[in-house]
Amino acid sequence: MGSLLNPADGFAFTAEDFAFVRSRIFDMAGIRLSDQKDKMVYSRLSRRIRELGLGDFSQYLRFLDSSRDEQVHFVNALTTNKTQFFRESHHFDFLAELAAGHSEPLRVWSAACSTGEEPYSIAAQLVALGREQDRILATDLNTQVLHTAETGFYDINEAANIPPGILKQTFLKGTGRHSGLMQPSRALRARVSFRQLNLIGPWPFKQSFDVIFCRNVMIYFDKPTQNRLVTRFCQQLKPGGYLLLGHAEGLDKAQRDFVSIGKTIYQKVAG
Repeated sequence: MGSLLNPADGFAFTAEDFAFVRSRIFDMAGIRLSDQKDKMVYSRLSRRIRELGLGDFSQYLRFLDSSRDEQVHFVNALTTNKTQFFRESHHFDFLAELAAGHSEPLRVWSAACSTGEEPYSIAAQLVALGREQDRILATDLNTQVLHTAETGFYDINEAANIPPGILKQTFLKGTGRHSGLMQPSRALRARVSFRQLNLIGPWPFKQSFDVIFCRNVMIYFDKPTQNRLVTRFCQQLKPGGYLLLGHAEGLDKAQRDFVSIGKTIYQKVAG
């Protein structure tokens, strides 16, 4: 690859630097960066190098290995967080059907929740049905997006993705200095607990879940990591529980722990 930029224009970024970054983000987060991600890596990390006042990538990468705090910033910079309210709406239709036939409180895990749109959508769907005991655990590796999620302020234009009846019941429109923003209601936020979690690390909770949302995340992992995650999700689900994946994801036909019951909806096989 050589150097992406001439040092006169920015920081020299070599093939060795890129290989180092790819190795570290895989070790830390299980994320597989393709060859085509070199310019993205340069753009995001060069900003961080300037913030720190460092001279080049080599200096930054040495600092990275010596600083636990910087490793958090590194992961935050390189994780992708595209999301929206009620994305892949068929999953929320399924959740409503499941809740209608389920008298006990539901426990739902939003794995890799990003800036919070997914867990708040889950909570909004359930609250709109009058369910008060359901609880949602929302986790992500990226500390910056978790802060956004916990604060809970969103551009009012994002309301376009929320069904009008649910929007009216569960979201508040900002006024004054919060004009142009919206926020989940207090009742909605009370249903969701946010926690930092690395999906490829230990999972420090023992409870089982009725439903796990892990959408548009597996595509960033290699096949062995994907298979390990699916096995762990299975262990974390109650008998007959459900795993919901993203539109570009699916389970191998050789996967015997789950059966497909709908578009990217899988049920844990009893046994």
